[in-house]
Amino acid sequence: MVRVQLSNSSHFSLRECADCQYTMCVCAEESRVFQWEVSPSSLGEVTLEVRAEALHTEQLCGNEVAPPPTVGRVDTVVRKLLVEAEGTPVAVTHNALLCPGAEKPAEKNISLLLPDLFVAGSARASFSVLGDLMGRAMKNLDKLLAMPYGCGEQNMILFAPNIYILNYLTSTAQLTHAIKERATRFLESGYQRELTYRHDDGSYSAFGKSDASGNTWLTAFVMKSFGGAKPYIFIDPKLIVDSRTWLLSHRRQDGCITSVGKLFHNGMKGGVSDDVSLTAYITAALLELDAVNPMVSGCLQCLRVAVAGKLENMYTTALLSYTFTLAGDQQTRAALLTALHQRSVTDGGTRHWKRAEASEKVLDSLEVEMTAYVLLAVLSGTPVPGFDLDYASSITRWLIQQQNPYGGFASTQDTVVALQALARYGAATYSSEGACVVGLSSLGGASWQFTVDQSTRLLYQEQALDRLPGDYRITAQGQGCVQAQVGPPGAGLCTGTGLCPGPGLCPGPGLCPAPGVEEEGGVSKKPRRGSHLMG
Repeated sequence: MVRVQLSNSSHFSLRECADCQYTMCVCAEESRVFQWEVSPSSLGEVTLEVRAEALHTEQLCGNEVAPPPTVGRVDTVVRKLLVEAEGTPVAVTHNALLCPGAEKPAEKNISLLLPDLFVAGSARASFSVLGDLMGRAMKNLDKLLAMPYGCGEQNMILFAPNIYILNYLTSTAQLTHAIKERATRFLESGYQRELTYRHDDGSYSAFGKSDASGNTWLTAFVMKSFGGAKPYIFIDPKLIVDSRTWLLSHRRQDGCITSVGKLFHNGMKGGVSDDVSLTAYITAALLELDAVNPMVSGCLQCLRVAVAGKLENMYTTALLSYTFTLAGDQQTRAALLTALHQRSVTDGGTRHWKRAEASEKVLDSLEVEMTAYVLLAVLSGTPVPGFDLDYASSITRWLIQQQNPYGGFASTQDTVVALQALARYGAATYSSEGACVVGLSSLGGASWQFTVDQSTRLLYQEQALDRLPGDYRITAQGQGCVQAQVGPPGAGLCTGTGLCPGPGLCPGPGLCPAPGVEEEGGVSKKPRRGSHLMG
């Protein structure tokens, strides 16, 4: 005979159901179901503890009296139940690249604010520190984007970033066995999954053979990613050759590549420069593979004609600057970078590029992508006068501001290109010397310290912030840069309708971000990113 009990807790109310039994016979190889009515009274993880005890009784159990064991009369099972509030989850992330000077620490004062309308108890925040530019993406390789991986392009988000992280860690002598094993595991699974989207002619499409044909852009994306992964996992070389041959078959007499198949990437859609953008992307992919053949020279001729004309599309110009950098055409590269510089947007030590047609209220993923292409153009190849590491640093600061809590960005392509660019910048500025001490203090008197040196460079250090709303001060002293983030360990949740705390801060009717961060430099009004701390 067994008696089962669910332990009481201050985090939920417990009621036994009217017709339920909690003491009954349980024979060998038999199972029973016990039920309770549980109503949680707090958010977060709630502990459920169930205790089963074998009782001494004279009642028959299976036509015999079953004496309780002398040892192991009681079993206890503990499980965690995640309780989430009603409403719409909203996560606001705030990133900081703190670089103290030789004699002057980097400092930031922040105020964590809550909107007027949110679910009580749902607002949570934490402060985290990493000593490496790629550390956050490295920690969250499997969740860089909050999206399903249901097509040939989306699957590549599980694949391509691993290449740039492995390249970066290898070049800076930071690659450990554990990181390499994890990253190569993602590469191998992504490689096998992507093959299901392959057509017999060597091309790839979003939904594989269910599509009428392969797609030129996705085929180039897969081809360059497979080529980049060759140092780390086995890639059948025939797959790369077949893709290159298929792409070559769609080259026109003027050297441009014709778009074939369904195209889901916004940067390649519409406008008179559609074929130019596509050709520039494919040419860059071939040059990254060190492909030297008539196809590349023909494509470059197509692109030179476009450059000689009037380039108005900012995305196309940024992509071309990287393509001609890889091609070693310094004259065209310098001309494109100069034109881009004249159209750049600077703000508080950051630099980026905007599309004229982009929304002012929501961050445009193409702005992230084309800004990353400019950073790649600046950092690749022979330095161009006026475009040095200081110039690259201002671009990097803006890109870091746009990262989500996991180190990714908004879409597949802006995440892939931005991580490639950040890895290039991290390798160019890496130093194994120095250490930095980061301090966090609240006006209420609490304080914490985090030490970042070579031994803790890749260590994710985090502290939950209990005072919401509350005022905090961040300081960084020493040598080197650290990346700090204020973000939700869980999401702040809002519900109902009402006014938001400020214009442009609501991602939708009645949705209010919590918590918000205010800083001396102003508050970003773009809802998906919130404000950001840069020092």
